[in-house]
Amino acid sequence: MTLSLYDISVPSLLRGLDTLSHLLDKGASHAQERGIEIEQLLGGRLAPDMYTLTRQVQAASDAAKFGAARLGGIAPPSFPDTETTLEELRARIARTQEFLRSVPRESIEGQEQREIVIRPPNAPELKFVAADYIRFFVLPNFYFHLTTAYGILRHQGVALRKPDYLAAGSL
Repeated sequence: MTLSLYDISVPSLLRGLDTLSHLLDKGASHAQERGIEIEQLLGGRLAPDMYTLTRQVQAASDAAKFGAARLGGIAPPSFPDTETTLEELRARIARTQEFLRSVPRESIEGQEQREIVIRPPNAPELKFVAADYIRFFVLPNFYFHLTTAYGILRHQGVALRKPDYLAAGSL
């Protein structure tokens, strides 16, 4: 069996977003049990120059939706980064998953050599073929933000364990 470009992208991103939802649920339970304001968790960060938990969720969402859209050659949905509550973050994750499920497999399959160009503001453009884009840019970027969200919650005392990160899709 050969793994396709679709198989290594969309299902992986969906599962990672399931994990992110699970981590937020554990954070919410922790806050409620300890009488901590959820805003404290959402504003948490690992270092002063790093993103907050809220921004980590937004960045993971962006990595997933832009990654799948570019692989599929389709326009991504626009999600302004205005979330301030846990419910809004959960809704953003759900909207991202809904978009990912709407990306046609056929738009990604067989496109391993499609050129993908990213033009970040105030930075040189980045060029990839689709196979390298998912392996060396999208997935590492997505998992960086997912892992950092896990780290922020752990740093704030949420009782997370490795299985919370690895097995959220089967919990």
